[in-house]
Amino acid sequence: MPRFSRLLGAAAILALLGSAGCASNRSAEAYNANELGRTAVVTQGTVVGAREVPVQGNSRGGVGTLAGGIAGGVAGSFIGGDWRSNVLAGLAGALIGGAVGSQIERQATSGTATEFLVREDDGQTISVVQTNEAGLMVGDRVRILRSDRTRLQRDTGVP
Repeated sequence: MPRFSRLLGAAAILALLGSAGCASNRSAEAYNANELGRTAVVTQGTVVGAREVPVQGNSRGGVGTLAGGIAGGVAGSFIGGDWRSNVLAGLAGALIGGAVGSQIERQATSGTATEFLVREDDGQTISVVQTNEAGLMVGDRVRILRSDRTRLQRDTGVP
């Protein structure tokens, strides 16, 4: 039985760590499945300012908390001698695992992004915070896509 509980504990830890990879993609280049087929209003502008900004992670999705709670509960349920000890250890494991999973999710969704100031062709200036995989810089022409979220893309001149 001790070997089985060690294997189960290792599997629970792997499941918890794997949940960190489920963090939402904040990329300006990636689209979620629910965004397919939706229209966006497109305008153009010029980047007039850019600065790095910290992004505080969150655990709103609850994936980390849920995965950690399950993993901790399962692992904890093998601690103790009788069924009462197993239940209490399982509950404690679920609480601790949930807290650890939440923290892992928060760290996995933290990082940095870029705040862009864009002067639209109509003269209005807007701010958009996103990651900068495209390497946008001050002076670059951009397309501004507005739908459920606002994105900036390099304006290639092709409609």
